[in-house]
Amino acid sequence: MNLRVVEKEDLPLFVEWMNNPEFWGQYFSPIQRTKTQMEKTFESNPLDPLEYRQFIIEKKDGTKIGGMAHFNVLAPYGKTLEMGYALLPSERGKGYCTEAAQIMVD
Repeated sequence: MNLRVVEKEDLPLFVEWMNNPEFWGQYFSPIQRTKTQMEKTFESNPLDPLEYRQFIIEKKDGTKIGGMAHFNVLAPYGKTLEMGYALLPSERGKGYCTEAAQIMVD
């Protein structure tokens, strides 16, 4: 498994995933975005990369199977860094997110 930063050429796939309710699963609503909106956000991201970063989760053969992000959240006691992830339904339960989370923490 490989975890890498999202590149501009990944945006069409991200748009497809973001608009697919099955990709997000039953506990999260899809984030409806057009390709143009995603490109604009990608090119003018005002957020500090240490505070927000998106990643692609790939199998060893390069097949893209999901995404992961880390982001800061303001809590009553200060900022906390959280991680979020989503995988294609066919790739869930195989340990990919566990491995990606371990890489992210390291």
